[in-house]
Amino acid sequence: MPNAEKPGNLDNFDQSIADVMIKAHEKPDGLPGYFGVRVEEFAPGRLVMAMDVRKDLVTIMGTLHGGVMAGFVDHTLGCVLYPLMKRGQWAATTEFKLNYLRAIKTGTLRAESTVLAMGRRSAVIRVDVTNEDRLVCVAQGTLLISDPPKG
Repeated sequence: MPNAEKPGNLDNFDQSIADVMIKAHEKPDGLPGYFGVRVEEFAPGRLVMAMDVRKDLVTIMGTLHGGVMAGFVDHTLGCVLYPLMKRGQWAATTEFKLNYLRAIKTGTLRAESTVLAMGRRSAVIRVDVTNEDRLVCVAQGTLLISDPPKG
């Protein structure tokens, strides 16, 4: 992470949780499954996911629908936290901002999610999305970290 101090929570990285998430993305369900999202790299505070641009994901103008990018970014910014949280906790996006930089027509999207800050109850994540090695979207989001219900 250039010019920034890494969050202390990175020392709590649980590789076994990362491995379960990687395995789950081999045949994902829900929206990530529909998009064809796959994990390329999972390290403390960093996650790289990829998906291919398909014809059924583009608009009548021939470019990737912005909602597809938003869904891809939201999934990537949340998943990076799970190996850093206590078992049983979950992360919920409370807000995120996208800057669409270029129109996308074909190729593969790669989203690199980086933990910028993480406390006991929230985290701030940055996501950079590239398409054929060109930056096409930048995003930043805040996630709530919740404990499981007691009892």
